[in-house]
Amino acid sequence: MAAITLDNLAHSYAPNPKGPDDYALKTLNLTWEDGGAYALLGPSGCGKSTLLNIISGLIAPSGGRILFDGKDVSALRPDQRNIAQVFQFPVVYDTMSIYDNLAFPLRNRGASAAQVETRVKAIADMLGFDGALDRRASGLQPDEKQKLSMGRGLVRDDVNVVMFDEPLTVIDPHLKWTLRSKLKELHQRVKATMIYVTHDQTEALTFADQVVVMHDGEIVQMGTPESLFERPAHTFVGYFIGSPGMNVLPARIRDGGVWFQDQRIETENGAAAPDGAVIEIGVRPEFVQVATADAKDGVPVEIARVADAGRRRIVDAQAGGQRITLSIGEDAEPPALGPARLRFDPAQTRLYADSRLVEGAA
Repeated sequence: MAAITLDNLAHSYAPNPKGPDDYALKTLNLTWEDGGAYALLGPSGCGKSTLLNIISGLIAPSGGRILFDGKDVSALRPDQRNIAQVFQFPVVYDTMSIYDNLAFPLRNRGASAAQVETRVKAIADMLGFDGALDRRASGLQPDEKQKLSMGRGLVRDDVNVVMFDEPLTVIDPHLKWTLRSKLKELHQRVKATMIYVTHDQTEALTFADQVVVMHDGEIVQMGTPESLFERPAHTFVGYFIGSPGMNVLPARIRDGGVWFQDQRIETENGAAAPDGAVIEIGVRPEFVQVATADAKDGVPVEIARVADAGRRRIVDAQAGGQRITLSIGEDAEPPALGPARLRFDPAQTRLYADSRLVEGAA
């Protein structure tokens, strides 16, 4: 396996790019450590597939380098990079048995019969296919075919990285959890460097030790699932991760404080912001509370809707045309519709300038 480094990597599909807007991938600098479980998360069109294709060698980048364990592989063909890839749709040979499907990548590289036997049986045992290796792949269910496709990517022990390109897209929802758990187990057992590309936050956060969030061709944050939720470095991360996402509200700096509409808001990271920047505050719905009926402080709002979401209730409020969402426990008394006041937890309310977290402390 290998550590993968993106060194000033950028790509444009335009023949003569003139500015940042012409780039599908803006300048990226990042290292994925050897043996790690990573997710590349972002909406459609953010550059995930372009980056995946550059790493695999299907696209030559417009600028920068890709390094495997410090070696520049930017000019190498895909077959020279020792990469395994699992796609959205299972890549299996229906006329072959499960055994022959797993053995194919090894035989294709000239592995001995003994090596094939040892490796195929080891991966089949991990996948739960032991005792069924003679079955033809045509008789497998879609989730079993995708599991077999995963096995074909893992059976070689000489690959630098295994990349998964939205592998659960076509799998029934009730089977996704099983396959995610199996993939996590496989990573823990084979210790391969894995990159999982998806637009689904649940898939990313449950599989990866480190998640790379992309937006508009940029990496806006890389971190553990916990850090992305608890301290988003960019308003997009806060909004994209979480259900419902973080409240992002327009604000301004005045008299040394942060103000939302006519209310001064205490924030965790102070009030230092660059001149001329677009100022916003971010607070997750879990950290917004309805004040008591006789409270004189807090943001005045109109409670517009209360929806049951299983173990939580989602409350929609309006403050001068701005929507604010609350998430409260099922045991909590839901607020009545109509006028109310909201309080933001100062320790969980953060200041953003031009969409990026303002560094500093209160």
